Amino acid sequence: MMKYHFAVCLFLFMVNCIMGSKHPNIIMIVADDLGFNDVSFHGCPQIPTPNLDLLANKGIILNNYYVLPNCSPTRSALLTGRYPINTGMQSGTIYGANAWGVGLKEKLLPQYLKKAGYKTHAVGKWHLGFAYKEYTPTHRGFDTFFGFYGGQGDYWDHSFASNGYWGLDLHRDTPERSEPVWDQWGNYSSKMFSIEAVDRIKEHNKKDPLFMYLSYQGVHSANLIEDPLQAPQKWINKFRHIKNQGRRKYAAMVAAMDDGIGKVYRVLKRRNMLDNSIIIFTSDNGGPANGLNMNWATNFPLRGAKTTVFEGGVRAAGFVYSPLLKDSRVSNDLMHATDWLPTLLNLIGEKDQLRNKKLDGFNMWKTFQRNEASPRTEVLINIDPLVYKNAALRIGDWKIVNQSRFYDGWYQPPGLKRMQKKHIAKQQIKSNLAVPNLSSFWVGKAEARIKCGPIPKNIPHCGGKRYKPCLFNLKDDPCEYRDLSETFPIIYEIMLRRLGEYRKKMAKPRMVTFRDPKANPKKWKGVWTPWKIHPSQKKREKEQNQGSLLNLFGRFPYSLTCQFERK
Repeated sequence: MMKYHFAVCLFLFMVNCIMGSKHPNIIMIVADDLGFNDVSFHGCPQIPTPNLDLLANKGIILNNYYVLPNCSPTRSALLTGRYPINTGMQSGTIYGANAWGVGLKEKLLPQYLKKAGYKTHAVGKWHLGFAYKEYTPTHRGFDTFFGFYGGQGDYWDHSFASNGYWGLDLHRDTPERSEPVWDQWGNYSSKMFSIEAVDRIKEHNKKDPLFMYLSYQGVHSANLIEDPLQAPQKWINKFRHIKNQGRRKYAAMVAAMDDGIGKVYRVLKRRNMLDNSIIIFTSDNGGPANGLNMNWATNFPLRGAKTTVFEGGVRAAGFVYSPLLKDSRVSNDLMHATDWLPTLLNLIGEKDQLRNKKLDGFNMWKTFQRNEASPRTEVLINIDPLVYKNAALRIGDWKIVNQSRFYDGWYQPPGLKRMQKKHIAKQQIKSNLAVPNLSSFWVGKAEARIKCGPIPKNIPHCGGKRYKPCLFNLKDDPCEYRDLSETFPIIYEIMLRRLGEYRKKMAKPRMVTFRDPKANPKKWKGVWTPWKIHPSQKKREKEQNQGSLLNLFGRFPYSLTCQFERK
């Protein structure tokens, strides 16, 4: 009998070793400032993205998927499962010398996953705070981090210019140690981060589930000083058909990132990890169009750009790919960035961890797997009371928008009208392909493209000091051409009231505008690094010092200790 039990246990152990982890590997890829229409799976004929197309075409393209209008708020929503208005992350982005970030009371996705046995790695951009070391990735649930803390930087020398200060922002961290990385000068960041992700996957023990958070620098502008859009010349040369220099460089940046994603896909396949993996792709916000931030993204035909709450600022390019999914399709089910956390935790059977957690996200796995209707009927897009002073809410097909006239138009990519698709087909980037036989130029599924009529002459303005908020029906008018606030006054009042309810309950913004001179990299050997001691750490150190003092007194004669106490 004992031999029988031993044989069964040995068999199960061998099966587990062969098959690897029972939990799926999770690869979350975040692009920075990528426009909705800057990927060919949405039909953009200017920029081939064959690796993204391969995954999107075999996965579920999320065509009604929302993020926040800018960097830090979206990243907080992705990793906390909570609206930024409930975590205080709703206003602004974190600059280098600003001492704020996601509160330490917030539990992040890697912390949940570690409890479920995952090995967790973060590569690339963080941008959720680093004034205190407790804000940094390896103190928020990641086993390792290789990347940069700030919001932007030079793609070649990995410096970060912010608040009038300048210094290196590239780090290799573990929970025990943080080291600045000086030896990557001249290594283009998209390639560098892709290689790092590939190396982590190669070294991964397949008995454990893997969570890889791969957050590219691409395609955000660089330091906005001399060369805001940066790409290797070999990639720029492949887009000679784009006459606008900014747009040409931007296209090269997108292609370089797509190439890196292909490398990640291939290593998962080579290591036989792909069949038990989920690959999530998302942009952190809409693209900065028409020269915004010296960038040339496009969200066309959607209205607006990064920082706005129009569709172009908050409807993201995104998809989920996995062999675990039963089918592939274009989904128009409503989804928000906060939904990823509860979806993934429910998928791996860790929903008990979510008890008593005040999440704003919904479990979307049944929607993905069974094509059931989305459990989400409402999306609070954001309420920013300090910086952009905008707000938007979607309920069903209706959306209410309060947005100033800052980048509130429709921005077609420069040179698109003159471009010939046949010419682009000849320029196909074969070296950029995830699989060798993917040679045709694919411009996405027809149902993934958003089409609208001509832009109206009378553009409805939707907020600020001079205009009232607008009401749109996104099913009939995804490009936000027609304000229906006067046509449907009851719906308009309901939407206004609901937005007001959110506003009354929202947390105080955590944003700090004070430029702390102690953050200056000159004070830290030329490196952006945590420069403050968190109050909780001070308290721990005080308690430790008091304990050491008591231990010291314990060694003295009793009479001497009493003398100290009397004095």
